[in-house]
Parts: sequence; C-alpha cells; structure tokens
Amino acid sequence: MMSPVEFFRNLPKKVCPECGEGMHEQAESYLMECDRCLSKKEE
Repeated sequence: MMSPVEFFRNLPKKVCPECGEGMHEQAESYLMECDRCLSKKEE
C-alpha cells in the first residue's frame, strides 16, 4: 500500500485549462486558471 505522502507527491501538476501552462499550487487555493489568464478576464 502506498503512503499518503507518496500518493500526493506522484499527482500530476495542475494545468490551466485556458492556456495549458503548469500552475504553482498553493495549499488553500481553489483557482482553476493561472494568474495570467485570470488577469486577462478582469480587464
């Protein structure tokens, strides 16, 4: 059986659905798009 730490370490990087760029995840962030795509929507 795989340890929980190993499980989370092996998850793929989160990817922005708009541009396909890999995202740097933060513990309490539920954002689906990267900062660049989010800033384009606010304009």
